[in-house]
Amino acid sequence: MTTNKMKTNKMSLEPLVWLLFGIGGMAAALLVPVLLFLFGLAFPLDWIPAPDHAHLLAVLRHPVTRLVLFGLCVLALFHWAHRFRYTLEHGLRLEQFSTLIIAVCYGGAVIGSGTAAYLLLRVPS
Repeated sequence: MTTNKMKTNKMSLEPLVWLLFGIGGMAAALLVPVLLFLFGLAFPLDWIPAPDHAHLLAVLRHPVTRLVLFGLCVLALFHWAHRFRYTLEHGLRLEQFSTLIIAVCYGGAVIGSGTAAYLLLRVPS
């Protein structure tokens, strides 16, 4: 005799979170080392002539540049949030605090994303 179990079609955000994790890791791995090399080593040590302030400000004023920087910040923050969440829950075995960990990790990513948007919008035109 078979029993009819009710299947619930519960929507999960887990695929979206994993998507943000993957894209964030890829974007951070491709773009952050280049930016760190240029602005952390090459320009300060005069390996490459540094652009003047007016040129950097003109590049930063362009909407595509702002969009790319905002996207990089958002994706890197959500990558961090997901990795840190799983480290706390599964690595340190803190599953009993799962709701708090999720709120802090992803809440921090949302707040950081909002801060990035605010700062990028404040660049003088």
